[in-house]
Amino acid sequence: MIFGAVPLAEAEGAILAHSEALTKGRLRKGVVLGKDDLARLAEAGIAEVTVARLEPDDVHEDAAAARLAAALCPDPGAVGLTCGAATTGRVNLHSAVQGIAAIDAAKIHAVNSVHPMITVATVPEWQRLGPRGMVATIKIIAYAVPKADLDEACRRAENAIAMRSATVRTAALVQSVAGDDDGEKGRKALADRLDRLGVSLISNQVVPHTSADMAAALQASDADAVFLLTGSATSDLRDTAPQALRDAGGVVEHYGIPVDPGNLLFYGHLFEKPVIGLPGCARSPALNGADWVMERMLCGVPVTPQDIAAMGVGGLLKEIPVRGRLRDG
Repeated sequence: MIFGAVPLAEAEGAILAHSEALTKGRLRKGVVLGKDDLARLAEAGIAEVTVARLEPDDVHEDAAAARLAAALCPDPGAVGLTCGAATTGRVNLHSAVQGIAAIDAAKIHAVNSVHPMITVATVPEWQRLGPRGMVATIKIIAYAVPKADLDEACRRAENAIAMRSATVRTAALVQSVAGDDDGEKGRKALADRLDRLGVSLISNQVVPHTSADMAAALQASDADAVFLLTGSATSDLRDTAPQALRDAGGVVEHYGIPVDPGNLLFYGHLFEKPVIGLPGCARSPALNGADWVMERMLCGVPVTPQDIAAMGVGGLLKEIPVRGRLRDG
């Protein structure tokens, strides 16, 4: 791209780089200068303007942004996205569904490494979004970029962005409670979380705090996923709730996460059914580590111990004042 100041006589067909005040109104940057535009500039006493001219191997910003968006998600509707029109070198991708954003971070990093004028900004990986939530913006910073660099960026971007909707439709909550707790606070907090993903909480069973009673409730549930919330915190892999899952015939896959609040979470499965043991802080509507795990699992995204370990950076969340023991004091 050729960029610089030129006299009006040489500016026809070029892209105006800076907005210019006219006798009446204003000529906005980005306009392709025609004869009428040049006449209005001359009338305003402007003798030269700063412009950009495309070279033979350049791609205009709008065409480049549209091409890159198409590479990132070739079929937006099939992956729960909508793709906006290209304007001023920008294309926005929005969610069309309730779900979480599947972002291939390595591909996005690779795209952003090709040329400084070719950029893609996204929400964090696995961010929960509702319909119309913005997932990504593709922005060509300059008025044009070299075709060879755009080709390489598109190659690296292939299928890097999608939305994942819930793969389960129903969930059950099994609670043990302490004192005069009736379980309503935990039920409501979980129901609200599930509703944000379009999942229905179809039962809330309150049982004594024993492995046998919780195991029986697990076996009796016909929901697609089951959550356990105990009146006494799960303090060990062999504690009451994890043992209940094993006694019911299930498997505990992981206990403990490097996210605070939310450390005392475990998860596993009962045959093909995901089971999540919630930390006590899940009774609060505030964000905690359980949100990150349950949202992925409910949307059919595998969660491995390696995934859990990677949650530590960024895992220091806002304190929940209602916790029995705060971080400070």
